[in-house]
Formats: sequence, structure tokens, C-alpha cells
Amino acid sequence: MVSSIKKFLIGRPLKSTELGEQKLNKTKALAILSSDALSSVAYGPEQILIALAGLGAVAYWYSIPIAIGVLVLLTALILSYRQIIFAYPHGGGAYVVSKENLGMNPGLIAGGSLLVDYILTVAVSVSAGTDALTSAFPSLHAHNVIIAIIFVILITILNLRGVTESASILAYPVYLFVLALFILIGVGVYNILTGHVSPTLHSPIGTPVAGISLFLLLRAFASGSSALTGVEAISNAIPNFKDPAPNNAAKTLLAMGALLAVLFSGIVFLAYYYGISPSKEVTVVSQIAEQTFGRNFMYYFIQGTTALILILAANTGYSAFPLLAVNLAKDKFIPRMFTIRGDRLGYSNGIIILGIASIILIVAFQGQTEHLIPLYAVGVFIPFTLSQTGMVLKWLREKPEGWALRLTVNLIGAVISFIVMSMFFLTKFAQVWSILIFLPVIIFLFHRIKKHYDAVGDQLSLKTCERIVPIEGNVIVVPVAGMTHVVENSLNYAKALSADQVIAVYVAFEREEEKKFEEKWKKWQPEVRLVTLHSHYRSIIQPLTKFIDTVQYKASESNYRVTVVIPQFIPKKGWHNILHNQSSLLIRAYLLYKRNVVITTVPYHLKK
Repeated sequence: MVSSIKKFLIGRPLKSTELGEQKLNKTKALAILSSDALSSVAYGPEQILIALAGLGAVAYWYSIPIAIGVLVLLTALILSYRQIIFAYPHGGGAYVVSKENLGMNPGLIAGGSLLVDYILTVAVSVSAGTDALTSAFPSLHAHNVIIAIIFVILITILNLRGVTESASILAYPVYLFVLALFILIGVGVYNILTGHVSPTLHSPIGTPVAGISLFLLLRAFASGSSALTGVEAISNAIPNFKDPAPNNAAKTLLAMGALLAVLFSGIVFLAYYYGISPSKEVTVVSQIAEQTFGRNFMYYFIQGTTALILILAANTGYSAFPLLAVNLAKDKFIPRMFTIRGDRLGYSNGIIILGIASIILIVAFQGQTEHLIPLYAVGVFIPFTLSQTGMVLKWLREKPEGWALRLTVNLIGAVISFIVMSMFFLTKFAQVWSILIFLPVIIFLFHRIKKHYDAVGDQLSLKTCERIVPIEGNVIVVPVAGMTHVVENSLNYAKALSADQVIAVYVAFEREEEKKFEEKWKKWQPEVRLVTLHSHYRSIIQPLTKFIDTVQYKASESNYRVTVVIPQFIPKKGWHNILHNQSSLLIRAYLLYKRNVVITTVPYHLKK
């Protein structure tokens, strides 16, 4: 039944030879890998206006030069990540660049930041989309958390079905959002050019503003730069592209940059020209749409596609998180299970962990994840800064043809990214301070995991000097609970192993019961030695393990190995297990970490 449900939800298993069919073309890749970046158009321009709002509407003209600054940073990031794609065509993005050019710890800082950031991407995006949905249907507002969790589960299942299938479904809402905003910007600009919008709604560019300062402008610039979250996702997901993967990834990155630049600048310009002020009740995009179209079909179309893109921005995390996890797992910094492909050839463990972590965040914050947005943004600019600094050092070290221009691009990007990151710490420290705690903790965990894997590798390697001594004989211990077919089955198996000695062990709680069992045993299995143990405190495990320790100690003196054969009956139906005590499982669990004790479970399947 479980396998049937799994097949229905996820689809039939795919052969490894079908991996090529799971690669993305540029159109689908642009949709699923750019959804996070494109969705930020819905809140990035608004963040600039919120930062300027304290000075009054007269200060909103500063949104234009600030937007130009954001576009300069976007250009530097796009060109930088394009260079990263060709320099590191196997993916990994900021983690690989930082690790190879700055050292292991900077690489782990970049990788750890991005892992956490992709979790935040899912939680923040789905919560924002859910808020947009429940704003349209206020009766659903009390169920925000449940709705958000359902969305996360649905997106998780879609991604477990495979990257191409999820891309085929999720591409439509993304392109509908792009179309909606192009129509909005186009009609808005047309209305301005034809005089349908009064030029008195906004203050002219250059109008003096009392109280303006460089610090406030940098704060607004940092807030607006939150629109650039998700730009790095394509460089992490190069293995998902069809061949030639680097070329296709680079073209997709440029297309994403162009779309983001047009949509971002268009919304900022319309917000300025329309004299839009940020409001808690109505978003900037909603106000622009209402002033442009009124409350007609186009208004609701724009609102609907905006809500969808906010939810589907989570898919960028699902595309990039598993691939980044693969790179970290290959370097032994996180569990190796992240390198295993699932039934549909995706890295399903990474997808599932991302979904679970996102749901935990949504529940913990009760769906009010807007407080995580600064943390989400600063988590992106740390790897931005590290990756571009790493590329600067790479060009200085290698000096290939045209290196000076490449270095300039990366240097500009690194400096601006560092300024933005610093502004987040200076202006929103109360919301981002936690990154200074959890990043060192994550790095510590990375190193502990790496140390464990290295220690395991050293102990398993045939090249180590410690020689495995061949055993001279075998002593078998069979814990018995009575005289039944399951015990008889296990004893027959133990005898077939040609052991030097087979010992049956019975734990009794009463002296009288102990004597009766010994008498019956002599008649039933006279050739098998029986040892009875009296348990004063009605424990089976404690006297049994103590006896096995004694046997193991004596056996080791003669270089003998102890094998514990555990009888276990298997009920016909799984739920029947709850009707029986699980002594065999407890014994197995206790003995698992005993040195030089081999544990064998002999199943006896019940027929009814």
C-alpha cells in the first residue's frame, strides 16, 4: 500500500540511464531557477520606499538613483556569476569559489549561509504568498500556518517527481507573472507618455530633502538590494542543465538579469511617478496596478500572479539546495545521504530535509516570517561578497587573457556586496544578529562531521597498519523465552553453523519457574546446554548482557567470536507488532555496540 501511494504521488522509478531526460532546457530553467529573484520585484522596490518614508514623500525621488545603484550591483553580480559558471562548470557556486580561492572556512561560511538561506527562501516565500492569498480571502487568515504547510508539502512532492516535471508545471505561473508585470509597466509608461498621469503626483528629481544623510541612503540601498536574492541559484544548479550545461546556464543567467533589471526598474519608476507611498494594508505593486487599471480583471490578474510567484519562489530553494548539499556531502561536511539520487533521479534526501526544515520555521514563526527577510537577505550577501572576493584572488593569481576586466567586474561586485552586507548589520542588527551565532555553530558541525568521516575512513582502509586477526572458533548464545517453534527454528539454525558451542540462555523471574523450565528443557533439547539466569528486578536485558559480556571475555582469550542468535517471530500483519513486546529488538539494540559480538536475527513468519 505504501509503495502504491508513493508511486501515485512521486511517479514510477526512473532508470539511471534516463538521467539525461531529467535535464532542463533554458526556458524551463529560467522559470524554476529565477522565480526567487523575479519574485523579489514584488517587495524590493517597496523596501526602498519604506526606508525613505521617514523623510516624507518628498524623499521618494531618491528611489531612482538608489534603483540605479541596485542595477549596477545586479550587473556586477550577473557578470561575476557568469564568470563563475565557466570557471566552475560543475556547479557549487559561492561554496566552491570561496573554498578554492579563500580557503576551507570561508567556503564553509558561504556554503552554510546558502544552505540556511535556501531554507529561509522556502519559508519566507510560501508565507508571503499565503499572506497574499488570505488577504484576498480574509476568512482563511486564521489558517495561514496550515495553508503554508500544505503549499510546502505540494512543492516538495512536485520536486520529488523530478526536476523536469516540476519545471513543466511551475513554469506557467512564473511566465504569467512576467507577462503581467510587462503589461503593467507598458501600460503605465504609455499612460505617462500620453499625459494620463499627473506630473504633480511626485516631487521632481533633485528636490532638497531635509534630514537626508549618506547613512539613510545606504540603508535604503541595502533594503532595495534584497531584490537580488536568488541571483546565485543558477551557478549552483549547473548540473541540472542540458548540455552544453555551462553555456545554457550562462545564457539563462543573462536572461534572468535582463528580466529582473527591466521589471525592477519599471516598478521603481512607476512607483515614483505615481507618487506611491508604502502601506501596511496594500503593497506598492497593488497600488500601481489599481492606479493603472482600476479594480478590473487586470488588477486581479496581477495580484493573483504575484501571490503565485511569491509561493513558487520557494522552488528556487528546491532546485539549488540539494545540489549545494551534494557538493558539501562530497567533501564530507554533511551526511553522505545527500549524494544519493532518489527514484526519480533527483537528490530526494535534500528535497525532503529542505521541506521539513521550512515547515519547522513556518510553525515556529506562526507564518509571520517577514521578520526573517533581513536575515534572508544578509544570508545571500555573505556568499556574494566571499565568492566575488575569491574570483578577484583567482584572476590575480592566474592572470588569464583579459583578466584585468574580469578582476574589475568582480572587485566592484565584492565592494558593493560588502557595503550592502555591512549596512544590514549596522541598520538591522536586531534582526540579523543570530547569524553571528548560528554560522559558527554550523561551521563547527561541518568540521565535526568531516572529522568523523576521516576517522571512519582511516579505520576501514586496508592500508592501515592494524591487522585483522583470523578467529579460531565460534560460540553461539541463543536467548530463549520458552519452548516454541520460533526457538526451535533458531536452535536449528545455530546448530547448522557448526559452532564449537551452542548455549541457550533463559532469564527467569521466579525460582520455581526456573526449575520447571530446566526440567522441560532437558527433555526437549538435551543436546543443547541451557543456562538459566535469575533476575531479581524482572529485567531481561541486564542479566542477559552481563552473561554475554562474561562469555565474550572468556572467548576472546582463545580468539573465539561470540554470535548471539536472536529468535523473532514476524506477525502476518504489521499492526500486530503493537500487541507483542519487542524483547528481540531491545536485545539487538543493546548488543549492537558490543565489541566482537555478532548479532543474527532468525525470523519465524506466522501464517495467520
